[in-house]
Amino acid sequence: NLALNLLVSLRYPGGSANHYARVKVPMVKGIAPRFLNIDDSNIYVKLEDVVSNNLDLLFPGMEITSCELFRATRNAVVEMEEEEADDLLAMIETELRDRHFAPIVRLQVEQDMNPTHRGMLAAELGLDEAADVFGVESMMAMRDLFTIAGLDFPELHDPPHKPVEHTRLVHDSRNIFHIIRDRGALLLQHPYESFTTSVERFLRTASEDPKVLAIKMTLYRTSEDSAIVESLVNASRNGKQVAVLVELKARFDEAANIRWARRMEQAGIHVTYGVIGLKTHSKVILVVRKDYNGLRRYAHIGTGNYHAGTAHLYCDLGMLTCDEEIAKDLTELFNYLTGYSPPPRYRKILTSPYTLKKALIEKIDREIKNHSKAAPGLIQFKMNALEDVDITRALYRASRAGVKVDLIVRDTCRLRPGLPGLTESTQVIGVTGRFLEHARIYYFRNKGNEEYFIGSADLMKRNLESRVEVVTPVEDAKLRQELRLIIDVQLSSRKHVWEMQSDGSYIERKDTSSKKTLSPQETFIQLAQKRMAAASKHQQAKLRQKLLNHFHNRLKNN
Repeated sequence: NLALNLLVSLRYPGGSANHYARVKVPMVKGIAPRFLNIDDSNIYVKLEDVVSNNLDLLFPGMEITSCELFRATRNAVVEMEEEEADDLLAMIETELRDRHFAPIVRLQVEQDMNPTHRGMLAAELGLDEAADVFGVESMMAMRDLFTIAGLDFPELHDPPHKPVEHTRLVHDSRNIFHIIRDRGALLLQHPYESFTTSVERFLRTASEDPKVLAIKMTLYRTSEDSAIVESLVNASRNGKQVAVLVELKARFDEAANIRWARRMEQAGIHVTYGVIGLKTHSKVILVVRKDYNGLRRYAHIGTGNYHAGTAHLYCDLGMLTCDEEIAKDLTELFNYLTGYSPPPRYRKILTSPYTLKKALIEKIDREIKNHSKAAPGLIQFKMNALEDVDITRALYRASRAGVKVDLIVRDTCRLRPGLPGLTESTQVIGVTGRFLEHARIYYFRNKGNEEYFIGSADLMKRNLESRVEVVTPVEDAKLRQELRLIIDVQLSSRKHVWEMQSDGSYIERKDTSSKKTLSPQETFIQLAQKRMAAASKHQQAKLRQKLLNHFHNRLKNN
């Protein structure tokens, strides 16, 4: 699966009949990399080029008539009968072994491959040449270019980035639960703010704090040397009740998650694998602690995985809170995920597959109903993808009614802006940069009674109907200001921002300013550093308001 192969056409000297051989390009990590360095210089040669130019060593005495590169992709999506499984973990392990022999769903070939060879390969692999075979003009397996991107040329790289500590945590050495309890919820912005000194600190403290009684958590993906798992194991050893829902069906991380599940089970952790028929994609930690005035629950709800590696590369949000109603909601959510209780009705959080989609459509329709010239409606969503048909239709209705719709979408977007009489009040942009935009924010003006939400769900059918997702309201005024700043910066920026046109194509915004401008991500790096400097001088509130006014005015003038 995804291996690079050479289709070699050859014949015996003086013969006329062609024979064919398949040669697998022998990439072995640390031994035979994709790019071979020539004499410790800055010159690299692709391994397949080396092999193809030395085929006479593999086929001595034969006449090589052609050599063409191809690779096959096997199906990684296997429908499993979970309800009939006695052991889901064993079923996943079997599926992983079977994946090596799964049906081929795509064949990539060189663009100029001989048409006869192309058809022959398709027939041999049981593929429809017209539908399943794709000519590739550029290099195949382009992810291997990370080797080249990692070369030490400082002048060609972005400046090194080091996340700063959250300003509420950096100068406060108290127990993190005391900080949350006494000073209110915290909004975490990764990778600008450190994952290690916030989320990992939260869980590490929970594992060591003698007043913590229980920890519950969902785990979709985590890093190879996971401090998250070590904290959970440590908590169990310290006598705390620990329950972790591990999603075994996290695609391409199944094997790693099986290893972590077994490691945690051996440490006495109660490990479950979620709800039959649903993937658990939510990012939630719930901690039960015996405070001075009784039991109190603390929570982290995020948009990104509990993965220290991606926390350095993905733009994600998280909230640390001890809000009583959110904590009650999460308690009932975990009872549903780890037991047999029916799906509950929640007080504040929105969840898939039961309440989120319906709630979002109702809020869009409410914005339409409330819209007027005196109080214009406004919907602003930031997400990875807009694919769900019902949500898309609701947004079309809103735009046609005159509601302003701003969408910041990294990937697929089914809605087209700028269509006369339909989406003239809608804009769709995409933000690029050194980090992957991964956060989800959902905002409704709601006639002045504004609503902000963050969470794990994209607006895709699979997220809204086939996964367990959690989206939480953000109610603290200061945290809302931070979210408003994120939205305004991205909507107003001229650098590394692409605007969708009415035909679905994208055009990059042009910076017409004579001054040097920053991209959204460069802006957030700078803001995080300014916040850190201001925190030591107790000027953060003034700085936040000043920045908010600046970007809000810039957005109005665009």
